[in-house]
Amino acid sequence: MKIIRLAAPIALAAAVTGCSREGEISVEGGVGIQATRTACPIVGVPAGTGDITLFDPPASRDAAAIDLVGNITNVRSECSESGNDVVTTVTFDVQARRARTDAARSVTLPYFIAIVRGGTNVTAKRVGEVTINFPAGQARAQAQGSATSVVARSAATLPDEVREQLTKRRRAGEEEAAVDPLSAPGVRAAVARATFEALVGFQLTDDQLRYNATR
Repeated sequence: MKIIRLAAPIALAAAVTGCSREGEISVEGGVGIQATRTACPIVGVPAGTGDITLFDPPASRDAAAIDLVGNITNVRSECSESGNDVVTTVTFDVQARRARTDAARSVTLPYFIAIVRGGTNVTAKRVGEVTINFPAGQARAQAQGSATSVVARSAATLPDEVREQLTKRRRAGEEEAAVDPLSAPGVRAAVARATFEALVGFQLTDDQLRYNATR
């Protein structure tokens, strides 16, 4: 298992997901849903990167040529928000199944952790490796991967004027109560800039990505 450490001038944030608490209904004289933000990242696996297939021979894509299949599962995180930095450790299991079981075997699979801002902008990425050890006669094995990110909190902080628009109490019957504050382009853009994700997946080749997308 290899530990990856990220250091970037960004902070991680989540809205009603990841480490955040569930949204609460605001009923004290107002309307709408009250969402609690946190500096912890939204943690997940990007579509198409959660599994990897190795073939023998490598150029074949026949089902009979499948040598090994690996899957990322049980992704979880621990997050510390104290101080000026947000430290998040993401751990996950890699479960693998091989076709031939006659001898002991070790297989090293590459994986990545990427920090994504606003849903589209990759601000940092590192690649690590996890090794699966198969005893002789065993078709299945499992290992654990881990990655730690250390980032600044400041980028996850919304400007005061945006925070005021989002938290302003709106009473039923008032015109403002019918308007979603996130419909304002400036507010929506500010929230996106302060929202980050920590995504883990297998570091796949172009051929492996195409296989996952078309199988």
